[in-house]
Amino acid sequence: MSETIVALATPPGLSGIAVVRLSGDNAIDIAQKHFQSKIDLTKSESHRIYYGKFVKKDGLIIDTVTVSIFREPNSYTGENVIEVSSHGAIIVYNEIINTFIESGAKLAKPGEFTQRAFLNGKLDLLQAEAVADLINSVSFLSEQASERQLEGSFTNKVKKFKKELIEIAGLLELELDFSEEDIEFIDKNEIKRKIYEVYDYIQVLLDDYNSSQILRTGFYISIIGFPNTGKSTLFNTMLDKKRAIVSDIPGTTRDYLEEYIYLNGIPAKLFDTAGIRKSSDIIELQGIKLVDSIIKQSNLLLVLNDSNLGIEYSDNLIKDLKSNYGNKEIILLQNKIDISKIKERNESEVLISAKYGIGIDKLKEKLYNSAYKSISRVNDQLINQRQYNLLYEIKINLMDALNSIDNNMENEFISIDIRKAIKKIGELTGEIYNEEILNSIFSKFCIGK
Repeated sequence: MSETIVALATPPGLSGIAVVRLSGDNAIDIAQKHFQSKIDLTKSESHRIYYGKFVKKDGLIIDTVTVSIFREPNSYTGENVIEVSSHGAIIVYNEIINTFIESGAKLAKPGEFTQRAFLNGKLDLLQAEAVADLINSVSFLSEQASERQLEGSFTNKVKKFKKELIEIAGLLELELDFSEEDIEFIDKNEIKRKIYEVYDYIQVLLDDYNSSQILRTGFYISIIGFPNTGKSTLFNTMLDKKRAIVSDIPGTTRDYLEEYIYLNGIPAKLFDTAGIRKSSDIIELQGIKLVDSIIKQSNLLLVLNDSNLGIEYSDNLIKDLKSNYGNKEIILLQNKIDISKIKERNESEVLISAKYGIGIDKLKEKLYNSAYKSISRVNDQLINQRQYNLLYEIKINLMDALNSIDNNMENEFISIDIRKAIKKIGELTGEIYNEEILNSIFSKFCIGK
């Protein structure tokens, strides 16, 4: 018998409605104790919505509600599920949750509903992880990729390749039984062709990992420069709102600010960093140290130069950035052109006035082109770190199998490497798992999902 769990399924805070979710063997019985209506939930059909009042044990009415009922196994978790929709006052939904707990339910842990869906065979692990990606989507593109993964596009492809690898391993092992008769059940070149088909697919996924991360969390852009170059002004202009404090006093930005902007639908996280300079102020020094960690996370750096101080004033800073972060794309912005009246030296820099919005459209176009180039590889899958690690191990196993074939090794050694890959595919989809891995995955979910 599964313990009945309860949690708020909608975001906390004030809202028009709130949904409290119950799941477990006793979900319907517990809900019936507090549902005042002509309908007896314990005798009602699945997938029905009923109207009534939610009452405490002493008969005190908490709210007018609707109750949705989903009987096992035809529910999200595969268990009996009740969803109570009430008015969205914090006091109301907390009272409903507490009342259910008093009647025998326990508060759900983060991701526990989806974890039960996985354990009850409603979702595999790839689909379960897609649920989290769907909830946390920051763009329509990432939402669509997560939805396709939730529908099983990734799972089906992986299972197809797993089936082929099992067939190959089986034929190789069957040949061992007839080794003395020198019978070959499958040509080695055909084996290599099929292995390479899986290998190439995995390599594409691995190559797409960075793009997947950008779609999942955004294209990271950092504004870098010396103090008083106009970084916070540019930050505010890009956001089209006053988010950062703007001052003529050097070192105004002590920490860093971050906000999302959208470049023709592509999510980008914009960072306003502390000005780079020597300082004795402890707080400012900490902010400057944070710049390094932000740069390391960033996909693109905007170096903002005060052109009024000279068109080459930040050239040495760019040299240092290229020396320390050679793989980062850098765009030089010549700011304050309303004062300096300079001309472009090359196409890699953009002339702007952050204060008056001059050149901002051209800058955003450049940023969009860079962001689009970074995500253009992604098709159906958003690969996370766990999946990347397993896919990399599968790739190594398959490469070992291919090397064994090329070196005319015995079938036994080829089969061992393929079996290792098959096992890792099982870990990828969740057919093989342990509690530690599950806890790590589902603890990152929100409570109520």
